Amino acid sequence: MVNDGWPEAELVLDARARLGEGPVWDDRAGVLVWVDILAPAVHVYRPADGSDLVLPVPRPVGAVALRDAEGLLLALEDGFWLRKPDGSLRLLAAVEAGDPSTRMNDGGVDPAGRFYCGTMAYDERPAAASLYRLEPDGHVETVLSGATISNGIDWSPDERTCWYIDTPTQGVDLFDYDGATGTLGNRRRAITIPDGQGWPDGLTVDAEGGVWVAFWGGGCVRRYLPDGSLDRVVRVPASQVTSCAFGGELLDELYITTAWNALADTDRRAQPLAGGLFRTRPGIRGLPARRFRG
Repeated sequence: MVNDGWPEAELVLDARARLGEGPVWDDRAGVLVWVDILAPAVHVYRPADGSDLVLPVPRPVGAVALRDAEGLLLALEDGFWLRKPDGSLRLLAAVEAGDPSTRMNDGGVDPAGRFYCGTMAYDERPAAASLYRLEPDGHVETVLSGATISNGIDWSPDERTCWYIDTPTQGVDLFDYDGATGTLGNRRRAITIPDGQGWPDGLTVDAEGGVWVAFWGGGCVRRYLPDGSLDRVVRVPASQVTSCAFGGELLDELYITTAWNALADTDRRAQPLAGGLFRTRPGIRGLPARRFRG
């Protein structure tokens, strides 16, 4: 990677994930839960001993969320599923189940315990995606439609705004957020990504309100201030950087997922750590992961 003075994240797990995504720190268990969308599998990485438990799932898994109760909430290809501690799966709500050309993608839990998760078409055709909201009582609402690759989503520390990425727009948008209803409104562009810097993918918001954006094809995570200005860059020795999340006992460690999917053979040889799980300590703390209340 180019040495331009920015720090580089360290490899903590040579997972060789085909499409690593969706890291979430479980503060109760002291583990990082993340997914390999196309394996498909859910991973549970334990920093204390460096172990990584792999939990296979039957179909592509776009995102995972913690729950107030036991088990994990999974966004599988065709909808929202509960994975119980015994490993069994139960469908909570189908999403686009009649359309085999699409799958669930990235998601996040809002301050009220609802789970928002978007979709994308396998062929990435424009306007085929939507963003959905799973309520704790199990019903699903469509939040927005006409997206192409619905990706990173997170909320500000004051719980008044929501950051959101539809990757091909080459930007990061802000919504006003109504916690009482879960409504997103007044969409506006907050960050525009210049050509040649990669594609915005997953994101997370820190305790100071800064937003950390992973860049597919950009080999980095960038932090932006709430006003949209670039604050810093963390380089990653893999070009396909997919998402990030704060973890560790003090929430002062930024974990970063990557992929090797779609890399040409020559690029894979040049990037032997692609698909690994990385970490950096940026001197800023994150927010605790929110839990789905259903």
